[in-house]
This record gives sequence, C-alpha cells and structure tokens, in this order.
Amino acid sequence: MGSGQVTAPVASQSPEPYRFRGRHITVAGLGVSGVPAARALHGLGAHVTVVNDGDDERARSQAAELERLGVTVRLGEQAASTLPEGTELVVTAPGWKPDKPLFAAAAQAGVPVWGDVELAWRLRGPDAPPWLAVTGTNGKTTTVRMLASILEAAGLRTAAVGNIGVSLLDAVLGDEQYDVLAVELSSYQLHWSSSLRAHSAAVLNLAPDHLDWHGSMEAYAADKGRVYEGNRVACVYNVADKATEDLVREADVEEGCRAVGFTLGTPGPSQLGVVDGILVDRAFVEDRHKNAQELAEVGDVDPPAPHNIANALAAAALARAYGVPAAAVRDGLRAFTPDAHRIAHVADVDEVAWVDDSKATNTHAAQASLAAYESIVWIAGGLAKGAAFDELVAGSAKRLRGVVLIGADRALIREALARHAPEVPVVDLDRTDTGAMLQAVQEAKRLARPGDTVLLAPACASMDMFANYNRRGEAFAQAVRELGA
Repeated sequence: MGSGQVTAPVASQSPEPYRFRGRHITVAGLGVSGVPAARALHGLGAHVTVVNDGDDERARSQAAELERLGVTVRLGEQAASTLPEGTELVVTAPGWKPDKPLFAAAAQAGVPVWGDVELAWRLRGPDAPPWLAVTGTNGKTTTVRMLASILEAAGLRTAAVGNIGVSLLDAVLGDEQYDVLAVELSSYQLHWSSSLRAHSAAVLNLAPDHLDWHGSMEAYAADKGRVYEGNRVACVYNVADKATEDLVREADVEEGCRAVGFTLGTPGPSQLGVVDGILVDRAFVEDRHKNAQELAEVGDVDPPAPHNIANALAAAALARAYGVPAAAVRDGLRAFTPDAHRIAHVADVDEVAWVDDSKATNTHAAQASLAAYESIVWIAGGLAKGAAFDELVAGSAKRLRGVVLIGADRALIREALARHAPEVPVVDLDRTDTGAMLQAVQEAKRLARPGDTVLLAPACASMDMFANYNRRGEAFAQAVRELGA
C-alpha cells in the first residue's frame, strides 16, 4: 500500500443494458425512492406493480397519484409480503430489510433485486457524468456537500445527490446536464447495488450501526465496501480506521486504481493530511515521495473540529482524484456552510456555549463530537439501535461536567456512566415526550459552569420522542433560545 497502488484483479465490465419495456417489475416501497422508481419504470414501458407495507394517509395519497398514471399499487403488510405473479425484477426502497418475505420469494423464484441506486446506474445514458461516491458510518452528508462545493469552485456542473435527499433517479433522468456527481451512499443502498462502478470513492469510517438491519458488523462492513468495486482512479480510505483500508485491499478495481489515505497527522506518500495547520496533498502531485501541495488552512473548514477536518480531507482527495486544482479545494471549503444540527453553535448563555449535534445518532458520531470540547454537560439518549456505550463513556469521562439523559434507552447510558464515570453527576429524566427537551436544557443549565459547553450529542436515534433528528435539534435550539430570553 505504500505506493498507493491497489493490487487487485481488474473489475468486471458494466452489465449489458436491461430491457425494461414489457417487463413485469415490482417496486417495493413508496416514499422518496419508490415513487420516482415507479414513475421512471412506467415511463420506460414496464408493467409496474408497487407493494407497500404501510397503508396510512400518505401512502394512499402516493398510491392514488401512481394509479392515475396506470401503475398498480397494493398496500398493507400482506401485499408487501407476497411477490406479484409474473414479476421479473424487484426494485426496492433502500430501507427494506433483506429478511423480508418478499425477497425470500424473489430468491426462490430466481428474480433479481435491485435498489434505487442500482436502477439509476443502469439507466445512465452513454454520456453520463462519472460518480464520486462517499459512504461511511458518519460524515457522509457533510463530506458530499463539501465535495460538491469544491467541484463548483472548480467551475464544474455538479450536484450532491443520493442518500443526501436528491434522488439519483432524478439526477440521472432529469434535463440538467452535469460534468460529475457527488454521491452519498448508505449501507442500505449499497447492499442492493451490484454493478455500480464509481470514478473514485471514499469510506470515511466504520463503526457499529444498523446492525439490526445488516445482521452483523461483518455484513455491514462488506456492504460499505461495495462502494470501492470497479473504482477507476482512487479508493480513498481513513488512515486512522484500518477497517477502511482493509476494504480497499479486498476490492476488485480497475487496473491502475490507487489507494489514497487521509489523516489528521503528517501525510505519507499517497496521502492527504495536516502539517502546521495546513491541509496538504501528497497523493496527486508529481514525485509524491518528495513533494506536497498546500490545499487550504484548517481555519477554512467550518467548524474546524477534528472529525470535520477529516471530512474535508476526504472531500479534497476525491476532488483531486477528479483533477480539481488546489485553489478550488480552498475556495470550495471556504464557501461551504454546514447543515443544521451538525455541531452547530446555537448560542452563548451566561458564558456557556450551547451546541446542537442532534445528527450524532450513534456512538461513533457522539464520540467525535465529544472530542471537540474540553468541559461538557452532555445531553444524550434516545433509541440505542442495539448499541453499547461503555467505550464511548470511558473515552469521554474526563471531559464530562455532567450528563442529562432522555429517551427510551437512556438506562444503557446511565449504566455505562456508573461503570466508567461514577463521579460525574447524572440527571435521568424519566419521560419520552417532546417536552422533555425543555426540562433537559434547564437541568443542563443547572449543571454547567462558565466556560463549559452544553452538547446535544445523543448517540441514539430520535424516533422514540421526535419524528427525526432535525425535530430533536429544533426542540433543543428552541429551548436554548427560551433560556437566553
């Protein structure tokens, strides 16, 4: 790996074009991916049947819209468990678990299953833009948006698409012309993708997450690793996370594709890293054993927390793999504005900083957030998704001034605190209603001292109390504003 060369077999070529007209295709799931897939397939002349396990008002509204086009829709658990007769292909929404009865029936009948990403890849035209793909447990959206900002600063027509909220199908089939796409891919989407071949791709990090969906850490990592399959120019990995480098070693790539690492330390050859507060490139330069290219300053990254600098380095590596000049990396990072609820500074009240990182929905993300501050009153809890908290608490104990726990699985964090930080005061709020956030903020204020940071980094999902992490972050910010007032 020292040379940056991946010594793996040459990847197989893209599959033969799939003939959609006249085929009987089942779309599993409505929502943000199923509806565009059903429309696209219907427009290509396929006989489309949509099955959806939910039968609520939203599902019925989407079903009525599709039925007006001539698409058959079947709602309810029974309909979603049965493979419609004559089905030749299943296209699934990414969230559908692999153990669904529908997929077992498809496997028994020899019917292939694609995800929305696989469908989008197959529907690309002959002049389709290349994909720069990003996956990982945490940091995907930020990295993809940084990447898009850098590409735009280089004068390229691009968009941040995929799991980020913009449908890949819309990007592929729309009228907008792109030079290159910055693509966020989840482990769910990659699980159902077999022919995807990116220009270059990055796995930012790997930590236990969604194990209830994948079944094991090994299966989760393997699905993440699919993003490297068939890469043409660069496989970008995290030097601090050996598992990401292992995935590069195992990948089946095109001849000449290089392994490129990113690190918060001084970079070696074929790496990007940080030297004296400067982001530097020793991968995409002449004579990388002797030379380095300055890209940007740490201060150009907003916010300059360690894990966000890592995101910036990964984005820079993908952009440089595509040939973007160094000045565009700097300009793109300066122009980038982070999304809400990602280590967002809400306010300073009585010399205490209040920070919203509601997006920290697992222990790995919370650990990165906690590492960014010295003295913390931590608001945590929610749905644990099968996670354990001992490592997180043990690694962060010295930074904790106090802890306020909310949510359904808060006892798991409380028990880890008792084992690894017994001296830290803990307030356990025995409630899961949305009003608990206001009480949590009030309790955090009582625990905080001037110079502290009150950090909402729940390490858990939000759905026990809120519709999503955005609503949770909004509730926190509103409670802080009321505190300040």
